[in-house]
Amino acid sequence: MKKFILGIILSIVLIYLSLRGIRFQGIADSIHRVSLTYVFLSLSLMFLMQVLRSIRWGSILKPVAKMDQFTLFSVSSVGFLAIVAIPARLGELVRPLLISRKKDVPMAAALGTIIVERMMDTFTVLILAGLVIPLMPLPAWLVRSVSIMSAITLIAVVLCGFFVLQRKRFEGIDRLLPVSLRQRYADRIRRLIAHFIDGFAVMTDWKRLSGIIMLSLGIWMIDVLAIYALFLAFGYTLSFLAAFVLMFILIVGIAIPTAPGFVGNWHYACILALTLFGLDKADALTFAILYHALSIGIVLVLGLIFLPFNRFSLRDLAKREEIV
Repeated sequence: MKKFILGIILSIVLIYLSLRGIRFQGIADSIHRVSLTYVFLSLSLMFLMQVLRSIRWGSILKPVAKMDQFTLFSVSSVGFLAIVAIPARLGELVRPLLISRKKDVPMAAALGTIIVERMMDTFTVLILAGLVIPLMPLPAWLVRSVSIMSAITLIAVVLCGFFVLQRKRFEGIDRLLPVSLRQRYADRIRRLIAHFIDGFAVMTDWKRLSGIIMLSLGIWMIDVLAIYALFLAFGYTLSFLAAFVLMFILIVGIAIPTAPGFVGNWHYACILALTLFGLDKADALTFAILYHALSIGIVLVLGLIFLPFNRFSLRDLAKREEIV
């Protein structure tokens, strides 16, 4: 609850900083000049991203369970809706919960696949950052953020590899418990650890992992194209590299826990990025408003379409017995 309140307060602060000094008539004028053709192109690319994300997750899940693409897309759509709507990133648990109900997949294993997916996202974004950063001068704080993300990702990959290689040792961790607790919880702990490590199984299949990395690169390149299409929609003469930089700054910005829907941090991150390239703050905010509306809008629409077939409650997320 405290995190939620702090997130709301931070969102309010970032909204204030985003709106400070803005002439609202300029925002209305910019919106009226937008090319709907490029807006539709950007929206189509965002939809394609959602489809490719579900395909990639299916590939990560395959060593654990084979799922049809419709089910994957349905569950993914509701899961992304939950991430947007539920504070404190609790929405990340929705996809593992739903997929464990659709198929005989332990939730711990499904959760492991989500961790692998997040690592693939971060890893591929860092590859793109490594290619783009040398091509243009960027603020020191952004370079530091990318460096910190790189270090965290490297540690996460090493830990996951260690879990897989030392599986037997981790499965026997119950031996560290007092005898009274071991008798009661040993089997449950062993199952939980074994299922969780099962979710990392794709990391031992180099051929499949290479395909997932290529697919991840494609997903983020499409994201950059969607941003660039919106540049064209507004008639901005910004380069393709500017779209990359906006993507990097936005990823860092929305990692900050704020109000549901990334309200505030999304807009402020866009303003930070676009003003680097000489764009007026009012124009940058106008772009941020439309980009946010399209990105969150498509998640909401797809999520609401499939929600009747994938119902869940916050109480479901708190049921510890479903994790195993």
